[in-house]
Amino acid sequence: MQNNKTENYLFNQITIVGRAGSDAEFKTFDSGSSKAEVSLAVNRKGSGPEDVTDWFKVVFWGKQAEIAGEYVKKGTLVGVEGNLQLDQWTDRNSGEKRESCYVKAITLKLLSSKNNREG
Repeated sequence: MQNNKTENYLFNQITIVGRAGSDAEFKTFDSGSSKAEVSLAVNRKGSGPEDVTDWFKVVFWGKQAEIAGEYVKKGTLVGVEGNLQLDQWTDRNSGEKRESCYVKAITLKLLSSKNNREG
């Protein structure tokens, strides 16, 4: 039996390729850190003749956020590697517990130029 700290961790990695549903929303905080968010549309084969579109919320931080904010526009084809994160909070108005899943991006690959944004 190995005595390795990593044996207690499970693997959480996701790779998606999709098109931006809108321009990335870029923010800079007072601390100097930056964040960008975008929703990616990823098509997959459905049970019938039609494809199904899954939407993934993707969050970028730091230099990746700056790049996403500048270059990820509606329709841009991008590849993202990252891990799934779960936000949990209590709604201020209703008091109900809420949760939202998103991809915390580690790498961003721009796969289409601004002249090639059509699906």
